[in-house]
Amino acid sequence: MVFSSLLFLFRFLPAVLILYFIAPRKARNFVLLAVSLIFYAWGEPVYVVLMIASILITWTGGLAVDALIKKGKRRGAKAAAAAAVSCGLGLLIVFKYTDFILSNINQVGGLNLSLPGLALPIGISFYTFQTISYIIDVYRGDAEVQKNIISYGAYVTMFPQLIAGPIVQYRTIDRQLRTRQESAEEFAQGAGRFLIGLGKKVLLANNAGALWDSIRVLNASQIPVVNAWIGIAAFTFQIYFDFSAYSDMAIGLGHMFGFRFLENFDYPYESKSVTEFWRRWHISLGTWFREYVYIPLGGNRRGTLFLIRNTMIVWLLTGIWHGAAWNFLIWGLYYGVLLLVEKLFLQKFLDRMPRVVQHIYCMFIVMIGWLIFSWGDISGSGNYFLALFGAAGNPAADTGSVYLLYTNALLLVFLIVGSTTLPKRAAQALLEKTGGRDLPVILLRGVTYTVIFILSVAYLVDASYNPFLYFRF
Repeated sequence: MVFSSLLFLFRFLPAVLILYFIAPRKARNFVLLAVSLIFYAWGEPVYVVLMIASILITWTGGLAVDALIKKGKRRGAKAAAAAAVSCGLGLLIVFKYTDFILSNINQVGGLNLSLPGLALPIGISFYTFQTISYIIDVYRGDAEVQKNIISYGAYVTMFPQLIAGPIVQYRTIDRQLRTRQESAEEFAQGAGRFLIGLGKKVLLANNAGALWDSIRVLNASQIPVVNAWIGIAAFTFQIYFDFSAYSDMAIGLGHMFGFRFLENFDYPYESKSVTEFWRRWHISLGTWFREYVYIPLGGNRRGTLFLIRNTMIVWLLTGIWHGAAWNFLIWGLYYGVLLLVEKLFLQKFLDRMPRVVQHIYCMFIVMIGWLIFSWGDISGSGNYFLALFGAAGNPAADTGSVYLLYTNALLLVFLIVGSTTLPKRAAQALLEKTGGRDLPVILLRGVTYTVIFILSVAYLVDASYNPFLYFRF
């Protein structure tokens, strides 16, 4: 079940809201846990057991770590934390990477080991990282142990951010699990944020994805250069609007239930360097790797060699976190190298260049990165890369290129403008013209959200194309 579906919008969400708000305040975490398990079981009826097992293991591990620390047995607490983290990572490795590991062993060693063919549990990368951060934070003393398994289960399974984040660290919502205060103002703010995300997903991401899919299936040697660039631009916008829309909807739903999740995107396509881009893109994942991998390894405190080592470890892990395939490892390596080059040499030269040059440089790097990311096989991305520069023997443009630009010009304009702060700044300027009066603001927002909702529902009624890219991660 995805947020951008009629089933979720008109059945699941209204039923959940009714159950949640008629329940006594003390029972609301239980309601969240129950409906979140139902939400997950809707798409993963078998692997919901795996999620429950992960909850039980890490909750018990947290209790053991806390008890040992209070007894002064720090080494025992460290062993308990390592065991709990290993169990979580072990489940992730088994279900996500077994086939990839065995197939590469077969290829390198000339063996014929059978592949189990395990289906990837939806959202396992996200909720595993949340349980790991909980154990580590309890061990470090950065978070209090959660003795109530219902509250802990609600944290792990919370359906607004269960499938694709943002990755919520336990210490950021510990107090909210116990003392949050729902309000009409919070609910309205959340509903508005949810609708903005719904519009981004249905009206922008889906149309960008349809354009990309229509181009990527073509023979790379026959795609005109212009068409190839339109295609990779379409994927660049699809993945941004697809993922940031889900984060918007998750944050909006969180507000509706009284939670405040941290932001996950900060207009990354306005960046002027790769370093800046990764401060703005998937912020919760970058924060997780920085706090639980990069800094514990020593960060940049021990000289250049350790900086290089630690950066490459983080980015190889970031790549493989996204999927069990070589293209993701290469994508991680690509960004690891580029970030090091910027930090060690290039940034001081970039800072002297005009902003527009910096922005073009950044977007070129990012689009090539998405090309690597988007293809499951290396040869496919390599052939398409050649097509981008006419090196595959393909023409620069043809009559079809003009038609493609003409028929998608309005969509591309919306995608470009929508990925910047321009709509936000325009809305703020418009609201300022109301003089802060409540009625015009309410009417303006009401009309905007109503139009977005009607257009999104109309699209969903007629459309059969409604993918969600981050389900596979």
